[in-house]
Parts: sequence; structure tokens; C-alpha cells
Amino acid sequence: MKTAVIYWSGTGNTGTMAKAVAEGAGAELFGVSDFSGSIDDYDAVAFGCPAMGAEVLEEDEFEPFFSSIEDKLSGKKVALFGSYGWGDGEWMRNWEDRVKADGAVLVNGEGVIANETPSDENLEKCRELGKALAE
Repeated sequence: MKTAVIYWSGTGNTGTMAKAVAEGAGAELFGVSDFSGSIDDYDAVAFGCPAMGAEVLEEDEFEPFFSSIEDKLSGKKVALFGSYGWGDGEWMRNWEDRVKADGAVLVNGEGVIANETPSDENLEKCRELGKALAE
């Protein structure tokens, strides 16, 4: 199974999580601006993005990218992860609902979130998410 981890990180927290997900999945790792392939080429994809502003996905790079590939997610295994600094994780719940509405199969039924710098426990959850994605 071909698996990718595609993420955006402003402070490095979501990037650290992305590395752990990729490690668990044995996946290719891409910053969103570096991904030039096709989502169609992957059986499973993990997406990582922190909460921004009023608990939304990063609006300049990640949101336009994600919007452009949503129509290709139906039936695909998808995992979500990201960090946040305020709020209660609303951005992740909204993102999970969006991915399910796209017809994707959300791994573990929910994303992995970390408040600020991911703890060792958060990183282990990311590795486990990656393993579940690659199964």
C-alpha cells in the first residue's frame, strides 16, 4: 500500500507530529508546498495542519490544497492530525466531519491533536495513527 503524509506547520509542532505519523506508517513525508504528486497515486493519506485563527485550517497554503483534492478522497483511508494553542479542538472536529462528508474512511474515527508542543504521549499516538493508516 502506498501511503503519504502531507502537512503544514508554522512553529514546527505539527511537523514533529508529521514525522511520527510517517514513521509509524512507513510513509512518504511531504510539506504541503513540496507535494507535487497526485493524491490518486496513494492508497492512504495522513493530513496534518494546526488550528489557525478562529480554529480553522491554515488559509494560504493548506486550505487551498486540501480543497483542491477533496473530490479524490471518497473511499480512501485518511488520517488527520495537528496542534493547537487555544480553543478546544473545534477545528479538528470540523475537519473530521468534512473528511467523512467527502466519503473518506477516517482512520480510528478521529484525528490526533496536541496542545502546543506534542508530548511523548502525543507522538506515540501519532505513530499508532500511522500504523493504523498503513494496515
